Amino acid sequence: MRIAVLASGSGTILDSIADHGIAVAVVVVDRPCGATDVAAKHGIPVELVERTDFGAGFDREGYTDAVTVTLRDHEIDLVVMAGFGTVLGRSVHDSYGGRILNTHPALLPAFPGWHAVDDALAHGVKVTGCTVHLATLEVDAGPILAQEPVDVLEGDTVESLHERIKAVERRIYVKVLDDILERGSVQ
Repeated sequence: MRIAVLASGSGTILDSIADHGIAVAVVVVDRPCGATDVAAKHGIPVELVERTDFGAGFDREGYTDAVTVTLRDHEIDLVVMAGFGTVLGRSVHDSYGGRILNTHPALLPAFPGWHAVDDALAHGVKVTGCTVHLATLEVDAGPILAQEPVDVLEGDTVESLHERIKAVERRIYVKVLDDILERGSVQ
């Protein structure tokens, strides 16, 4: 199964995946970022499909088409979103529906969206966590594949809580990928 990892940040999830021995065919980034260096460390090719517009006029569908073509060019079977900062549109879901994984720093359906850790702290919850799910056109609404709780500690900041969630995220994402590779399919 040919795997692409989509990333926009430091590449810690990518590093965990590669360190675990899971073969990644290509890393796709939407901006220059640390994931590029992580990919280089592991000898994984990188494709920069750069997002240059972050305004209201952003052509999400056109950008998504460019990402989808890149994935097809690399004959990808499974798309692993790992901190990818751009919400993708219809064409990637038409091409890879049911084969796009995402991770989220909360126990979905609680706290969907970009500010999940902030929202959990603002609501005063005692437990939050991490979810690995199938990505759909509706953000953070796809079928849940795995979840694990993380306690919210007294005095937690967004940064301290998010670091504990990321440690869980790296572990359960790799487990979900192992399970998928063993079965040979997502479901």
